[in-house]
Amino acid sequence: MPINITMPALSPTMEEGNLAKWLVKEGDTVKSGDVIAEIETDKATMEVEAVDEGTVARIVVPAGTEGVKVNSLIAVLAADGEDVAAAAAGGGSAPKAEAKAEAPKEVEKPAAAAAPAAAASVSKPASAGDNGERVGNGLFSSPLARRIAKDAGIDIKAITGSGPHGRVVKSDVEKAVASGGAKPAAAAAAPAAAASAAPAAAPKGISEDAVLKLFEPGSYELVPHDGMRKTIAKRLQESKQTIPHFYVSVDVELDALLALRAQLNDSAPRKEDKPAYKLSVNDMVIKAMALALRDVPDANVSWTDSNMVKHKHADVGVAVSIPGGLITPIIRSAELKTLSAISNEMKDLGKRAKERKLKPEEYQGGTTAVSNMGMMGVKNFAAVVNPPHATILAVGAGEERVVVKKGEMVIVNAMTVTLSTDHRCVDGALGAELLGAFKRYIENPMGMLV
Repeated sequence: MPINITMPALSPTMEEGNLAKWLVKEGDTVKSGDVIAEIETDKATMEVEAVDEGTVARIVVPAGTEGVKVNSLIAVLAADGEDVAAAAAGGGSAPKAEAKAEAPKEVEKPAAAAAPAAAASVSKPASAGDNGERVGNGLFSSPLARRIAKDAGIDIKAITGSGPHGRVVKSDVEKAVASGGAKPAAAAAAPAAAASAAPAAAPKGISEDAVLKLFEPGSYELVPHDGMRKTIAKRLQESKQTIPHFYVSVDVELDALLALRAQLNDSAPRKEDKPAYKLSVNDMVIKAMALALRDVPDANVSWTDSNMVKHKHADVGVAVSIPGGLITPIIRSAELKTLSAISNEMKDLGKRAKERKLKPEEYQGGTTAVSNMGMMGVKNFAAVVNPPHATILAVGAGEERVVVKKGEMVIVNAMTVTLSTDHRCVDGALGAELLGAFKRYIENPMGMLV
C-alpha cells in the first residue's frame, strides 16, 4: 500500500509552510530516521525524518514551493516489496487522519521568527510488523514517540494516540509530559493547551482597500507580510487582548555594577590570547532578574485558566532583534549560573539567533523575559508580556543623572527599568517586591557573586 507523506503542522497556528529542500529523490530508498526534507516554519528550518521504510515513488511538491497547506500530499513512498510505479500511480491526497506530525530536527539554515516549532513526519496506517510498533491492547506508536516517552519516564501504553488508527505520535507524548504524566489525551490537553496559549485568531483591522484610498497611486509599494511578522502580530494582539497589563518603574544606580564589571573583565583569564569572558551590563541584568525571581518565587509563575504554574527555576528569555522581527533565546536556570557562563551562553545564543540557527528548545518556553533597548539610546519604555510569561523587564539606557543625596547634588550613572506584569497572577505589590529585589542586586552587585 502506498505511504502518503503529508505536509506536517510544525506549530499550533501553522496553516501552511515552505518546502525548502528535498534531501532524497525519486527512486531513493529510505529507512526510519532518515532525513528526507527540510520544511521552513515561521521560526526555523526543520528536518523531516522518515518513520517508515520504503522507496520514494513520487515527489508531488517540488523543492522551493511556498505556501504548501498543512496536511496536503507532498510525496509518496512505496513500501518494501511494493512496485514503485504502482505506488507512484496509486498515491493520492492524504486523508486527514494521516496528517499528524512528528520528528523534526533543527538544522542550521536561516528561517524566520515567533511561533513554537513542533514536529514533522511520514505517516502511514500502522499494521503488525511495521515501524509503528504495537505497544499493547492493539495500540501502535511511532519510534520517536516511544523514545521520548522512555526518556521522560512515561508509560506510553496509557497515552491515547491521535495518529492514524490511534497511533501514538510525538505530540501525544509531549502533551502527556506537559500534563505531568501519561493521562488520556482528553484529560491532559486542557492544562497543556492553556499553558502554551496558542494565539487566537486576530480580528480584522482596517481593510487594505480602505487604507490605500487614503494615498495617491504610485506613492507607495506593497510588501507582503512574512510568517514571522504575522506570528508576531497575532501573539502581541493576543497578549494585549487577553492579559491585563500592569506596569511598575524604578530608577537604579549603576556605579557599583559598572565598577564590578570592569574589575571582573580585567581579571578574566585568557584562552588563546583572548579573555575567557567579557561581561556586559545586560549579562548582569539577566542574572539580577533571575535572582530576584528566586527571591520572590510567587512572581515566577504562569497563568492558566485552571491553575497557577509555579516555576522551580528562572528561565530568562532575552529579546534579540533580527531582520524582520525578533526572537527570544532563553538562559535556562539563570539563577544557578555564573555571570561568565551567562555571558558566554548569551553571546552564542545571540549570534545564532541573528543567523536564525537556534534550536526550538533554545527559544521555546521561559518564565520571564528581558528587553533591553538602552543600547539603542531609549531612556524608558514598557514591554508587552509574552505568554506564558507573567513578567517582562524593559531596560532603558544608562546615563549620568544628578540626584540629591544627604542634601547635596551628586552625579550618578543610572537607568530606568519598567516591569510589565500579568495582573491576573502578579499583583502590583508583588511586582513592586520583585522590582525591589532586582534593584538591590543591581545596586549591590557583589550579591550576584555569592
